[in-house]
Amino acid sequence: MSGGSEDPTPSEPIWNPPTRVRAKVAERPRQRVDLKALFGLASGGWAWSTGVQAAVAMATAFALAAALFGPREATLAALGSMTVLYEKDTPYKYRSVALGLVGLGFVTCVAIGSLTGVSLWLAAVSIGAVAGVATWLCQALRVDRPGPLFFVLVCAISTIAASGVQEVPQHALIAALGAGVGWLVSMAEGLLRSRHPEHRAVADAFRKLAELLRAIGTPRLDHVQHEASVAVARAWRIVLLSQTRGYRDSPAAARLRALLRWVSDIHLAATDVSLSRTDRLPSVAADFAESLAAAVAKPDQTPDEAGLDELRKGLRPRSLEGRLYSRLARAAQAARRTEHEVEGHGLELHDAPYPPLLQSLRSSLAAGSLIRPTALRMGITVALAGVAGLALGIDRFYWISITATSVLQAGNVVLTVNRSLQRALGTLAGVVIGAAVLSTQLPLAATVVIAASFMGLTQLVVPRNFFYASIFMTPMALILAHTAAPNPVEQLAEARIVDTVLGSLAGMAGAVLLWRRASAARLPQTIVDVLDTTRTTLLSVLDPEDEPGPQRTYRLRRDLRSALVSLRGVYDSAIGDVPRATTTRPLWPVVVAAQRSGYLALSALALEKPPPATQITLQRLDLAFDELISALRERRTPRLGALPRLVGYPRINMELRALSSSMRTAVAQDERAAEREQQRRAQREHRRAQEELDADL
Repeated sequence: MSGGSEDPTPSEPIWNPPTRVRAKVAERPRQRVDLKALFGLASGGWAWSTGVQAAVAMATAFALAAALFGPREATLAALGSMTVLYEKDTPYKYRSVALGLVGLGFVTCVAIGSLTGVSLWLAAVSIGAVAGVATWLCQALRVDRPGPLFFVLVCAISTIAASGVQEVPQHALIAALGAGVGWLVSMAEGLLRSRHPEHRAVADAFRKLAELLRAIGTPRLDHVQHEASVAVARAWRIVLLSQTRGYRDSPAAARLRALLRWVSDIHLAATDVSLSRTDRLPSVAADFAESLAAAVAKPDQTPDEAGLDELRKGLRPRSLEGRLYSRLARAAQAARRTEHEVEGHGLELHDAPYPPLLQSLRSSLAAGSLIRPTALRMGITVALAGVAGLALGIDRFYWISITATSVLQAGNVVLTVNRSLQRALGTLAGVVIGAAVLSTQLPLAATVVIAASFMGLTQLVVPRNFFYASIFMTPMALILAHTAAPNPVEQLAEARIVDTVLGSLAGMAGAVLLWRRASAARLPQTIVDVLDTTRTTLLSVLDPEDEPGPQRTYRLRRDLRSALVSLRGVYDSAIGDVPRATTTRPLWPVVVAAQRSGYLALSALALEKPPPATQITLQRLDLAFDELISALRERRTPRLGALPRLVGYPRINMELRALSSSMRTAVAQDERAAEREQQRRAQREHRRAQEELDADL
C-alpha cells in the first residue's frame, strides 16, 4: 500500500483533469459581541445523555456521602462526581483509565484546598496555581471541556470545609467516593453498547461529509470543509484508541477500520470535487452519505448503492465526480459486510493510539505552543482575582476565582467578553431562582434532588448557550455553597452577584492584558507550518524515485491533516484578539489558499498511482514554496515568478497563485495600516508639541 492507504481495495489509477474554475472563497468567520452571540442558540442538539448522567452521578454521590459523612462534607463528593463530564466520547477502556486520572486530580485538588484553607491568602494563590496547572495538563493531554473548571471548583469548595490538616484524609476520601460514582455512571453505558463511542465518531464523520457534499457550490464551502476535516481527524483518534489487544484482531474491528478509511477517502474525493466546480451537487449524494452514518453500527441499514446509478450515468470512471460516487458505493459495500478480514490492503493503522506522555507535555511547553501562554494567563488571572477579592474584604473570594476560570476558558478577548456578559447576566437570573429554593428550608433529600436537577439542566444546555447554562448553574452552586457553609440566603445571594461581576471583570482584564496577541502572533508561523508540510507531501507524491511506504504515507497524511486543522483553529482564535484582529482579518484569503493547497496535497496522496513529475519540476516547485514561506516570515510580497507546469494537478498551481496574490494584498493592507498609524502618531506628537509651546507662551 503506497498512496492508496485510505482504500481497502485496489483501484485503477486516477488523476485530476485540468480545470480553470476556482471555488469562491467563503466569507471570513466573524466574532462579535452582540445579542445573537449572547442569547442565540448554537447549532447542534441538546446534550440529553450528558445531562442525565450528570444528574444521576451528583444525586448518587451527594446522597451517599451525606448519609456516611454528613451534608457539609457531601458537597465534595457531589463535585467529585463530575468526573462523569470528562472523556464523554472516548472508547470505554481508554475512558476507564482517563477518568481514574481525572478522579486522582480531583482528590489532589481537594487535598490542596484543605491544606491551604487555613490561610485565605494562601488559598487564593493555590486556587490560581491549580487553575494554571489544570489548564496546562488538560490542553496538553487533549482533555476536552469542562477542562480545568471543576478542578478549580473542587479546590475552592474544599477551602470552605477546611478545618485543619487532620481533616485532609477524610476530605480526600469523600472526593474519591464522588469520583468513583462518576466513573461508574460514565462506564455504565458500556455494558449495553461497548463500541458506541467509536461507532458514533465514524458515523459523525459520515454526517459531516454529507454536509460537505451539500455545501459544494455554496458560500459556506471552506467552513464546512474544515468541520468535515475535524470530524475525520476525530474519528481517526477515537478508532485508534479503541484498537486494544484482543479486539484489534476481530472482524468487527477490521470492519470499523475499513469504514474509517473509506470515510477519509470520500472526504478527499469530495475535496477534489468541491474545488473544481461552482454549482451544487445533486442531493442524492449527500443523502447517501448520511445514510451510511446509520449503517456504521447497524449493517442491515446500509443504503443500496444502486441509488447512485443515476448520478454515475455518463460520467467517466476517472472523472472527479465518478471517483466520488465510486467511493460512496464501495463504502456501502464495506458497511454491508459484517465479517471482514482482520488483515489486508488498507486495513492496518500505522500509528500508536496516543503519543508518549512526556512528549505531549514537552511539546506543550515549546516556544511556539499556545498552551503555555494560555495556562499562564489562567493561573495568573485566577490567583490575582482571588487576592484582589481578599484585599477588598470579600470573604467568599473563591467565587471570583471560579468565575474568572469559567470566562477565561472562552479563549480570545471577544469570546471572553461574550462569556463574561453571559455569566454575569445568567447569574443575576440564577440567583433569584437559587434564593427562592433556599428560602423554603428544604429537607436534605429534596436539596440533593434539586441540586442534581440543576446540574443536569446545566449540562443539557451548555453546548448551545453559556447564558442559559449559567442560569441553571448558579442555583446549583448556591445550594452546594449553602450546604457546605450555611449562611443567610440574602447575604449569600448578594455576595454571589458581586463575586460574579468581579470575576467576570477579572477574566476580561486577564484576557486583555495577558498574552492577548498570542494567537495573532502565532498565525504566520502556523501558515508556514502548513505550507512546509504541504511541500513535503507533494514532493513525496510527485517524485518518481521516492514512493512512500504505508507507514510514511500515514504519517504524511496525519501530519498534514493535523496542521490544517490547527491552522483554522489558530485563525479563529486570532480574529478575536484585540487589537491585532485588524491585521489578522486580511490574512483570511491566505489561510483559505494554504488550506486548499494542503487538502489538494492530501487528495494527491490518496491516489493509487499519481502522475509523477520531472526533477526540474520538483526543484522549481520546491523553490516556489521556499519563496512563499520566506515572504510570510519576512512579511513581504512574494516574488513567485512562473510556477512549474503540473499537468496532473492544475488546481494546486491555481491555489499557489491565489496564495501569492492574497499575500500581496495582505502586505499592502498591512503597510497602509502601518502608514496610517504612523501618521496618527505624528499628528499626536505635533499636537503635544503645539500644546507645550502654547503653555510656554
